[in-house]
Amino acid sequence: MRLKASSYFLVGGDNEDLHQEGLVGLYKAIRDFRPDRESSFRNFAELCITRQIITAVKTATRNKHTPLNGYVSFSSTPAGASENEPSLDEMIPGSTVHDPVNQVISSEELRSLVACLSTVLSDLESRVLSLYLDGHSYTDIGERLGCDCKTVDNALQRVKRKVGAHLNSRAVLN
Repeated sequence: MRLKASSYFLVGGDNEDLHQEGLVGLYKAIRDFRPDRESSFRNFAELCITRQIITAVKTATRNKHTPLNGYVSFSSTPAGASENEPSLDEMIPGSTVHDPVNQVISSEELRSLVACLSTVLSDLESRVLSLYLDGHSYTDIGERLGCDCKTVDNALQRVKRKVGAHLNSRAVLN
């Protein structure tokens, strides 16, 4: 196994990493070997070890995780910066979600929308919307309500128009 591993180079790793990959290949060979096949365990193990090492080398050279490995943290100051210097997340303006004013306005808008929907939606539209919000497909909704997919789609389009009209009347979309 060490002989196999020594003939490969792993970007960002060392020989011990390749040795561990070889051990993983050996484990897979032990797990998957079937004596009823016309191959010796030694040949099967060599093949599994070689493939595991080659897969590790190819994976390391793909640069798939380069963005994650080279990230810049928002929550810590850069190397060499003074302790008094603010971090990037302190300098970037945050969302206003935790602002009490926005929370009150959002909850009021939600209450208004629910009250509007309870008065302007037909029974079919209410049931279709409820099932749709629960994650059911058009086909599933149609089967549950005893109608076809086109009826479900039309009901959801009417709901969208009514919600849009309500939001426009309250000037929420602007």
